[in-house]
Amino acid sequence: MRFIFILNFLTFIYCAVATAQIPAEFNRSEYVKALKKERADKDKEMLTDEKSPIEDGEKATFSHLNYFKPRTAFRKIATFERYDQAMHFYMKTTTDRLPEYTLYGKVTFRHKGKPFILNVYQNIELMKKPGFEKYLFIPFNDKTNGRETYGGGRFLDITETGEEKLLIDFNKAYNPYCAYNHKYSCPIPPESNNLELKVKAGEKKWHKQQ
Repeated sequence: MRFIFILNFLTFIYCAVATAQIPAEFNRSEYVKALKKERADKDKEMLTDEKSPIEDGEKATFSHLNYFKPRTAFRKIATFERYDQAMHFYMKTTTDRLPEYTLYGKVTFRHKGKPFILNVYQNIELMKKPGFEKYLFIPFNDKTNGRETYGGGRFLDITETGEEKLLIDFNKAYNPYCAYNHKYSCPIPPESNNLELKVKAGEKKWHKQQ
């Protein structure tokens, strides 16, 4: 229930909240076990919760969401650079809605020896709500879009910790509500967050035609 509650709360902001922090130590087997449980819990709630974005007509055949297998190579320790003067702007969405965000900073990580950068955003409306002051948002596209993953991009969420390094876990990249149901309004990842690599981690597309 908690997952669906959070997703419903953020439907018109950015659809879900998850945290990403650097663990003190890493145990792969425990990590994979926890990730599979998290995915199974989400599957159950997407099927049974009345606030699920999956349409009733599709629930009869629903068994689980589609994911890449866990890949620890896509757990990235990134350098976090915050901007002294955050730029305010209105982010495009799949509808006429234009939510206000700040360009909060950027994260830099490496994959197969190459550096990649993603901009980090903060939703102005969300940050005013108690308990959400430190939630940050990374919408992104990559070379799997429209093939293995949702064509409208995927999302990552992080928590501001004040540290210079943080964990970006692409295994927890998730689809916006629009991937399941077109009645929702979802942010469109800015072009600056188009990654020139295939992120074969996290959630795959829901419909074959996406």
